[in-house]
Amino acid sequence: MQNPLLLDPAAAPLPPFDRIRPEFAEAALDEVLAANRSALETLLAAQQTPTWEGLVEPLEDLGDRLQRVWGPVSHLFSVNSTAEWRKTYNACLPKITAYSIELSQSEPLFRAYQALADSPAFASYTPARRKVVTDALRDFRLSGIGLPPEQKERYKALSLRLSELQTKFEEHLMDAIQAWSLPIDDESRLAGMTEAARHAAREKAQVKNLEGWLLTLDFPSYDAVITYADDRELRREIYTAYATRASDQGPQAGRFDNGPLMEQILAARFELARLLGFDNYAELSLATKMAESPAQVDKFITDLAQRARPRAQAELDALRQFARQRDGLDDFQPWDAPYYAEKLKTETLGLSEEALRPYFPLPGVLDGLFALVQRLYGIRVARAEGISTWHADVSTWQLTDAAGDPVGVFYLDPYARDDKRSGAWMDECLGRRRSPAGLQRPSAYLVCNFTPPRPGQPALLTHDEALTLFHEFGHGLHHLLTRVDEASVSGIRGVAWDAVELPSQFMENWCYDPATLRGFARHWQTGEALPDEQIDKLRASRHFQTGLATVRQLEFALFDLRLHRDYDPARGADVAAAIDAVRDEVAVIKPPAFNRMPWSFSHIFAGGYAAGYYSYKWAEVLSADAFAAFEESGFAPETGARFRDTVLAQGGSREAMELFVEFRGRKPSVEALLRHSGLVEDTAAAA
Repeated sequence: MQNPLLLDPAAAPLPPFDRIRPEFAEAALDEVLAANRSALETLLAAQQTPTWEGLVEPLEDLGDRLQRVWGPVSHLFSVNSTAEWRKTYNACLPKITAYSIELSQSEPLFRAYQALADSPAFASYTPARRKVVTDALRDFRLSGIGLPPEQKERYKALSLRLSELQTKFEEHLMDAIQAWSLPIDDESRLAGMTEAARHAAREKAQVKNLEGWLLTLDFPSYDAVITYADDRELRREIYTAYATRASDQGPQAGRFDNGPLMEQILAARFELARLLGFDNYAELSLATKMAESPAQVDKFITDLAQRARPRAQAELDALRQFARQRDGLDDFQPWDAPYYAEKLKTETLGLSEEALRPYFPLPGVLDGLFALVQRLYGIRVARAEGISTWHADVSTWQLTDAAGDPVGVFYLDPYARDDKRSGAWMDECLGRRRSPAGLQRPSAYLVCNFTPPRPGQPALLTHDEALTLFHEFGHGLHHLLTRVDEASVSGIRGVAWDAVELPSQFMENWCYDPATLRGFARHWQTGEALPDEQIDKLRASRHFQTGLATVRQLEFALFDLRLHRDYDPARGADVAAAIDAVRDEVAVIKPPAFNRMPWSFSHIFAGGYAAGYYSYKWAEVLSADAFAAFEESGFAPETGARFRDTVLAQGGSREAMELFVEFRGRKPSVEALLRHSGLVEDTAAAA
């Protein structure tokens, strides 16, 4: 049987997921890496006078072939992390990391790119091609191309070690989530929880051949308890398990402890940064971002915190007062906050997330999302048949432009399940590129962890879950609507990390737009549109406890920045002390001493956000200001076309700030974010 990961792209434009099994992965990777190394050696030997066609295009061919093997393997590790896929992924990861380092530290390859940049032809290149070359030269330097041999070896060893440590961190977290469960045999303990949540808990118990109900730490299950369960002791129990995942505390203390991994990760990152001539890892991280320095980011975060903290404190005081008046609660704790926040929102705004669920069936939300994309950008989205997937829940979709020409494809994997990484994300399957073989259209993965549908009805989303879907689809559009033909800067590639959240956060705004909501928020049984009164309440809810939400994000961002900026190898990392110090400065809710949030902070310890978590707020300034352009134009069609043709279409082919200024006509202003968050008065709304 031919290895499905090695099929000719002409015969298999997309991965044949129905045939890809763990035993194929390592053999395919070994074959492609060997072929790439041989081709690279031949290619470099021929570089007397490097040209784009003679150097970059063949390199992009090699990169694309590798992506066709490693991309599906990496993806399946995230969405189907069985013991077999984990073993396979961990066997392959050092090989892919070593190959990447070889390329980034290849002096002949560096010299070839430098010769390309110095050639007379370089000035006549398109902006996209010039950026490919300048980005490559920057990345060579950030990979230690100028280091002496022994330091290059150390850089390689550290990079390999970091990839291993970060993977282990994520595995510990997944294991901790899967290892904890709480059987419930008395249904009265589930009082307050929704019928759908109780049904899901009963189904989980039945799968395990248990009587009664089973609570777990996947987010839909956790949220169903912490937000709705009347049983305060039950909320405390699940909060304790959730807040101590993969740590030295709580019911699984020490079993999957990420503490030692965090110390090793921070130490390796610090040494890596110092090798490259930076004072700390935060400086290294910012070398490829819009922000100019750790000091600038620190000031950005603390200035926002100063604006938001008084409001957050007032919101917390009101919440405590509400709990005291409603239930006589004098010892308000973190496991009470989501519960009473939902009750307060229902009482003050007349709005309940659960009451809204029937108006947000997943098929209807998708229809609304696709109608919006057609209205804004002239893009149609329709089911794509005949594409193999990795699970029965996964659907596939085709995007076409106004002329009916295909644009790209995406996979939607919406529901939580065992062996699937928590959270929501978009990742590329294949990137757009044009080569002598023709145009390769982009494809993407959109992954969420919503509660699966009950028998006889569609999945019913909360408004927050609809926001998540719009957010991830914004990332998808950034990848799919690119018009850039150079692989290294098409779609999300080459985009500064602190700008990459702009298209995703921008899309969230439409979940509060009355015209958009009227178009798709309909009751799944009656077809009744969400009443205007509810839409008004939903818009008002956007400002509900925004102070608390803002300082929470800023707490995470400041902790991440300072942890990486201030790391001292002589003292090591006191992560608990670091988060406590930031909370004293920024937060208003102080969790109990056993809380171990950093131990599960995979964004910075296992993902790409190390010393970059501030990007969410940084990009939110951009996204709010971008949406303000639509508001100011009365949602004129040309505004959508301009956003599509600048921010979305040009991907990483130009600097993010340059593209934003082209769209907006000026640099970004924080005022729209403050207004949308309710941190300053909305004078337009008042008028």
